[in-house]
Amino acid sequence: MAQDRTNSEDFTGPLKRLLLAVLLLCLLGLFLLWRIDSPRVERFRAQIVDAVVPNMDWAMAPVTGAVNILRDFQSYQNIYEQNQELRRELRKMTAWKEAALQLEQENARLRDLNNVQLDPRLTFITGVVLADSGSPFRQSVLINVGSRDGIVDGWATMDGIGLVGRISGVGANTSRVILLTDPTSRIPTVIQPSGQRALVVGDNTGKPFIEFLENPDLVRPSDRIVTSGDGEVFPPGLLVGQVERDAGGRLRAGLAADYERLEFLRVLRDHGARRVSQPGGLILPEELPGADEPAPDVAPGDG
Repeated sequence: MAQDRTNSEDFTGPLKRLLLAVLLLCLLGLFLLWRIDSPRVERFRAQIVDAVVPNMDWAMAPVTGAVNILRDFQSYQNIYEQNQELRRELRKMTAWKEAALQLEQENARLRDLNNVQLDPRLTFITGVVLADSGSPFRQSVLINVGSRDGIVDGWATMDGIGLVGRISGVGANTSRVILLTDPTSRIPTVIQPSGQRALVVGDNTGKPFIEFLENPDLVRPSDRIVTSGDGEVFPPGLLVGQVERDAGGRLRAGLAADYERLEFLRVLRDHGARRVSQPGGLILPEELPGADEPAPDVAPGDG
């Protein structure tokens, strides 16, 4: 058995070397054939190419498929990177859109503040709302104007359209505004077109009660409510809202001011209003001159 294996190796060794030499000679001949610059050889090469290359598509199919897969993978990678970049830009654009909407709303409210027509004798100063009290028993906000800006306790405040409340407490840099919805708020008003006078009374809801009407039958829903100026607490003619009727049949004031978005308030400088230093000044009449002097004696018989 060992001798047969040795004879087989002795036979295959020279055969391999012979085949390798033949392959090298064929490759060398093919190289020389391809390098010869002759018209006949050129025609021969063209015939070989025409005969062999069209029939070699099956051999090139795996290579072509691999190249296409690689190109598709690169394209998908580029698309993924572009998609991620677009997502980042979309997030940035969303943030810019939100900022633009906020600025647009703020600009609209400022335009409303500038377009509202008021008594030309009234001047105003605009303040920014700093904080809301958030108490269920008190409805008030803080604004960033105070005594340094000339704010006086009791002045009326408005948003772009309607009355919001009155100043109740003035600091150096801030002031507190008691809203019309506060339970301590009592606003003398007149209802148009009937001319009925009433009080708008806050009750911690968005629609205060309308009370002390002389003739409620003359008042209809959607009637306009404005300040009457009674008691010289508020200037007359400031818009409060319109009349509404609740489910229980009671009259309420649908406020014109947007209490959901109180960002800017206009404080009306009412320099002509009488400042109330004593509560009795609203009730007791002023003493007439000479009221303290004793009455002159009338002699009997004087005619």
